[in-house]
Amino acid sequence: MTPPLVVFDLDGTLVDTAPDLVSSLNHTIGTAGLAPVTYTDLTYLVGHGGQVMIERAFKLRGRELAREDLAGMLEIFVDHYAQGMPGESRPYPGLIDALARLDAAGFRLAVCTNKMEGLARRLIDGLGLTARFAAITGGDTFPVRKPDASHLLETVRLAGGDPARAVMVGDSLNDVLVARNAGVPSIGVPFGYSDVAIDALEPTHVIESFDELGPDLVHSLIARTAAA
Repeated sequence: MTPPLVVFDLDGTLVDTAPDLVSSLNHTIGTAGLAPVTYTDLTYLVGHGGQVMIERAFKLRGRELAREDLAGMLEIFVDHYAQGMPGESRPYPGLIDALARLDAAGFRLAVCTNKMEGLARRLIDGLGLTARFAAITGGDTFPVRKPDASHLLETVRLAGGDPARAVMVGDSLNDVLVARNAGVPSIGVPFGYSDVAIDALEPTHVIESFDELGPDLVHSLIARTAAA
């Protein structure tokens, strides 16, 4: 039988990346003469990519961003962010132990993020976590991205998993929706970057910390979904 597969979102789920992303955003908009934005201004947009963060920052500062200027702004953002990795970004408390528990039980692990794949891999590698994952896919890996079901289903395929024996762990609406669209149970975490409480998004299950993530929970969610 195919081993169970646990698929993780990256920003706001595996790793707290907001401080570095906001720092790179402020560097970027500073080149256009805009005043810095705060962590609370944009934290909830972290999972939507640099372009959305840049556009939102310009709106917050009451400045028009011409479409032809956006690509240059995004290039500045990506370059600054990539050069600083892993910066202040750190795995969330309890994550390393949770990955070890799942690995010891014979589970496979994967990452499915809307972050550009190259940036995701560079961050994960910088934190010494690459060997943990059978597949790492980003928002530019396939023609589609979360919440399109194919992003998750293709990640499962690349990891050698079976959607019927997979679970998605995430902090945002995109994560809950991609799991729902793919027919996969979801585990929500409350410490990420959603602008609403995670339980309001109705994931299959909510954990308060990674101390609660283990083989028994994953097996129960897979069994519950199969029975339904």
